[in-house]
Amino acid sequence: MIDTSALKAKILTVSDGVVAGTRQDKSGDVLQEVLTAADYEIAERRVVIDGTESVADALREMSAGFAGLIVTTGGTGFTARDLTPEGTLAVLDRQAPGMSEAMRLVNPLGRLSRGVAGTCGTALILNTPGSTGGARECLEAVLDVLPHALRLLARQPTEH
Repeated sequence: MIDTSALKAKILTVSDGVVAGTRQDKSGDVLQEVLTAADYEIAERRVVIDGTESVADALREMSAGFAGLIVTTGGTGFTARDLTPEGTLAVLDRQAPGMSEAMRLVNPLGRLSRGVAGTCGTALILNTPGSTGGARECLEAVLDVLPHALRLLARQPTEH
């Protein structure tokens, strides 16, 4: 069950550069800042290389037995290595297209994002872009509905 007074979140940064140590995990830092300000407890932060299998493997591990939010950053664009949506789709039980659509609508460049959202067990997974501004805007676009969604996933009473 999710303790709604202390919502839990995990952050997965998908970046060859961060793994190699040639780039800082600025978008992961921004996601942590936004989530912490919204009273989420950060249960884990992880970094993996770009790729379908690396993302899918990490998300399987991170969602196993976890009731909460998992936010990815990076790998949602058009380059050959941008395969976060494909890795995410490999583990989702159900998609939540309204969330990914809402995240894309916050900025004209959002139309270039291929990010997806959905559930894996009792975890809700959201893909955000690798840019700090994009990650922040996309997460903030759905932040207001996340506690309700997480309560539903945990089969806790809701107001509707």
